[in-house]
Amino acid sequence: MSATVAAALKKIAVSLLTNPKVLKTVLGIVLGIIIIIIMPIVAVVSIFNGDINIDTDRLQQMVVENLSAEEQAKLQFIETTMTDIETSMKNAGFTGRVKEAQVLYITALSDKAHESDFVSKLVGCFAEDQTDAQLVAAINAAFGTQLTVEDFTKVMHGIRAVYIDTSGYTDPTTKNNLDLVQWAIEAQKSGWGYVFGTYGSVLDESTLTSKVAQYPDEVGGNEEFIRQNWMGKRTLDCVGLIKGYGWLDAETKEINYGTNGMPDIGADTMYENAAEKGTIDTIPEIPGLAVWHEGHIGVYIGNGKVVQAANTTAGVIRTSIGQSGWTHWLKIPYINYINESEDTT
Repeated sequence: MSATVAAALKKIAVSLLTNPKVLKTVLGIVLGIIIIIIMPIVAVVSIFNGDINIDTDRLQQMVVENLSAEEQAKLQFIETTMTDIETSMKNAGFTGRVKEAQVLYITALSDKAHESDFVSKLVGCFAEDQTDAQLVAAINAAFGTQLTVEDFTKVMHGIRAVYIDTSGYTDPTTKNNLDLVQWAIEAQKSGWGYVFGTYGSVLDESTLTSKVAQYPDEVGGNEEFIRQNWMGKRTLDCVGLIKGYGWLDAETKEINYGTNGMPDIGADTMYENAAEKGTIDTIPEIPGLAVWHEGHIGVYIGNGKVVQAANTTAGVIRTSIGQSGWTHWLKIPYINYINESEDTT
């Protein structure tokens, strides 16, 4: 393969984890080529810097056109194995962990994949409520590898920071309180960041530059911290936590501004527009309510807990309802409230 194609593949690697429009293919055909044919995973991770924007579709086409018959066969095997892993993981009840299995295949087990029982053995290493350390130990025992937790976690960190898992949603075709809770919990567990004026998309250079110009105090005054901590991750502000869920296309996992009947409004306007609301001491036990005080809003997830996009340095956090000075609760007027007594925590 030519040096030109190899150089192009490096740029694809950068783009895949910094461009939200192609993140959905991060473990697909192109990354398979990069890792298996061109470069080791350590090299891929080391070059992610967020500074390159390229036409990945055109480069992917160019790469495939330049592959030998042997390389094309290898590529087809990778793609087939990735699909088999996805199907088997879903059948085993691990829909939300498909990418973990695919990462393990690509980074540590590609030389084992020709074994007849490879996929079933890989899926058998997964268990409910499993830590990364437990999963890595199971993989090493099953395949005789020496994968470290540090290496696995390092690779997964970037993927988990941007991946949206809707597998546990009650009804992804609608906008409802229970799925809002799942969205908020994922934002907190995945360590999403806070940038004023954002609503859940992956923060890239163009977005940050735009927000610094739009909000010179709120964003410009925190630009250095944001660059060091939130670049390449999903970010939002307090009301953006709610709007991002409202604008989420559950099928494509893309956030489409102003869709699904969710207006682009601030926290105070959202409270004013609510038909059902009250003082915080009267809050009913309904997961997916919003909690509010002037200028700030969060999501009540049940059992006395709130998820909120707190501020630039804290990001998305989970707190007790008695913290943060909430004064009122409200039913968000742009989503449906179902199974209101169910505890989702």
